Amino acid sequence: MMTSDRRFYLLLVRACVLALLAAVACACSKIPQGRFAVDSVEILNAKQISAGDVEDKISTVESTKFLMLFRGIAYDYAVYDEATLQHDMARIERFYHSKGFFDAQARVAHVIRVSPRHVRVEIVVDEGPPIHNRNVTVVGLEGLPVDVANAAQRAASGALPRGARFDEDQFKTAKKAVTRALTDRGYAYANVDTDAEVDIGAHVADYGFKLTPGPRAVFGAITFEGVQDSWKSGGKLREGIPAGPLFRAIDIKPGQTYSTADIESATQALLDLGVFASVQIVPTLPEVPPPDHVVPLVVKAEPNRLHQLQLGGGIELDEIKTDIHAVASWEDRNFLGGLRDFSATFKPGLVAYPYRINNWEGAPQPLLEEWFKTELRQPGFPEARTNAFIRPQFNVFPLLVELNPAPNTPVVGYREVKVPVGLDRTFWKKLYVALDYTFQVENPFAYVDALDPALHTIFLSYPELVTHLDFRDNAVKPHEGIYLSNTLQIAGGIFGGSAADIRIQPEVRTYVPIAHGVTFATRASVGFLWSSNYGKNWQSELQSSAETTTAGQGAMLTQAQQEARSNLERDIQIMFFRGFFSGGPTTNRGYPLLGIGPHGVVPFLNPATASQQVYFSCDPNMGTNGNGVHFDPSRCYLPVGGFTLWEFQNEVRVDVSGPLSISAFCDMGDVSPNETDIRLDHLHMSVGLGAAYDTPAGPIRVDVGYRIEPLEILGVKDEHTISDPTLGDPTNGVQPTVLSVPIAVSIGIGEAF
Repeated sequence: MMTSDRRFYLLLVRACVLALLAAVACACSKIPQGRFAVDSVEILNAKQISAGDVEDKISTVESTKFLMLFRGIAYDYAVYDEATLQHDMARIERFYHSKGFFDAQARVAHVIRVSPRHVRVEIVVDEGPPIHNRNVTVVGLEGLPVDVANAAQRAASGALPRGARFDEDQFKTAKKAVTRALTDRGYAYANVDTDAEVDIGAHVADYGFKLTPGPRAVFGAITFEGVQDSWKSGGKLREGIPAGPLFRAIDIKPGQTYSTADIESATQALLDLGVFASVQIVPTLPEVPPPDHVVPLVVKAEPNRLHQLQLGGGIELDEIKTDIHAVASWEDRNFLGGLRDFSATFKPGLVAYPYRINNWEGAPQPLLEEWFKTELRQPGFPEARTNAFIRPQFNVFPLLVELNPAPNTPVVGYREVKVPVGLDRTFWKKLYVALDYTFQVENPFAYVDALDPALHTIFLSYPELVTHLDFRDNAVKPHEGIYLSNTLQIAGGIFGGSAADIRIQPEVRTYVPIAHGVTFATRASVGFLWSSNYGKNWQSELQSSAETTTAGQGAMLTQAQQEARSNLERDIQIMFFRGFFSGGPTTNRGYPLLGIGPHGVVPFLNPATASQQVYFSCDPNMGTNGNGVHFDPSRCYLPVGGFTLWEFQNEVRVDVSGPLSISAFCDMGDVSPNETDIRLDHLHMSVGLGAAYDTPAGPIRVDVGYRIEPLEILGVKDEHTISDPTLGDPTNGVQPTVLSVPIAVSIGIGEAF
């Protein structure tokens, strides 16, 4: 007999298939009558210049494939045009010339019919020998200070190194670099003339730079467009924005030596205040410099709204829980004046326990939760570009980690108070640094059943250093670049608290453009936790956690049993808040949230009585009962966190049409119960597909990940063997399935990384 869960998933699959077929039928395009579709474009003989780079410069392109498989679906066919191809031949030669191949020729183009309405285009190129850089001459350095002259010379020679291949774009970059060497050092009116002489026979290029530095200038008055006497910081600008904090952020004083770098830094500082949508600082540079060589600045800025209220709500559905919640947030960007930024977000919710993505049986038991987060930022403290912040939080939530909770299983909740206080600053528009001190309180209480008497309030106290180095082209939807980050925390010791440890987690993300609208993205991270007062024998504690939890049933516990149970509960409770976990929509999408990592029997989440433990198969001492029931690690071993983490994610993202994009991914990683233990044989590899739809709040993403069972732990053939107490190690955990298939489904907002 088919279960209700199975019927539900079959109906869902059928609906998705029908919707996909309907979308495909509506999205088919046609080739115009009498024309031909271009199936492929190949650049032959391209050796020193990438064929892909050449293809990007021409208008004859191949028809885009939907899902990289089918032409004419979702995208229009690319249609062949003979006149366009002839222009493309000239474009190719011009592109080669700009890259130093002055003898290059696009010799011939072949148009090959591959079917009655489809053609393949082949363009043969003859690159010839390249031109190389030889000499760089800079004139006009006389009279300049030695440091300025040296900077200009280094800028020219560094951009055009001897022996490198001629590159027209690099030549333009060199001119900008030499100009910046002067304008960054006071020469606001500097002019640079350039010349390049190419010896075709010798295949070398010589460059000349003629500098006209002009007078050394200083900054003058700063005014905001449309506002008089802006330097008098007691006034207010449009939208009630006080002028004083703006000038403090700009941090440029009249009489200060002119610098383009200072103008760029001031522009970014104004944007970082969050009160402007756009900022442009324009120097006033007449053709004839004034006698006093003073350069006034005009700030052109478009203000944001200073006050903002947002209301919303949502539903969370995964393998752990189902909840519905509302969201209300308020932000005041001029709180009590001084451009202090105050924000508060309140998210009350209701968890329909124990409903989750693969279980809808029985009557739900509502569990109330709430998340209340505030932040107050003070700009310009203690110096112009540094911000002070305090971020108090008060949260109430159930600790839900069980995939298959038995009825009447205890549900523990926590009242959480978390208060980070610190400073942050952005350097050179790329490097973000934040240093804070966090005090955290975790107070347990019972949602369901009585609270285990061994549980007690956890106090955490630690300084934290966070750094981000961002070279991505777009922070929301990156296509190219690299992103580096690191988090370092030191808890306990002189800072006090229940946990004494060092926790560090560096991460690197890379984004490589494969083609227009196609991105290859990777994310790699490692995490290390070193503890001095908890979990020192974590692996053995977890392996014996079932016996520790059920010891002394029907009798008084011995002192050793009491101590073992007390240590286990204390260590587990701290590890929930300090240990590493992996799995879920932003790490490994073939696994549920918290699914990867050490598992153990958690006394305060285990069925409370001996009869319940036997009934729900949570007593390791039980034999097979009359109904064939025996100890079941899938019900009793829960994720508890580990000491060493590694994660590696790979993803190809393809823009399909408008706001819709798809992706194919391969995720892997592990969390070990031991310190400094990178287990590369524990791959936990999963592959899958995802789809995303862009919205103002970020892309809404759906991912389906499939676990490759032989590649979860090398040498172990499947998940049953991994978790079997006699064949494997149940501390590795048991993963949920959907329709008996080892997959996980995740829904989220924003890219996975």
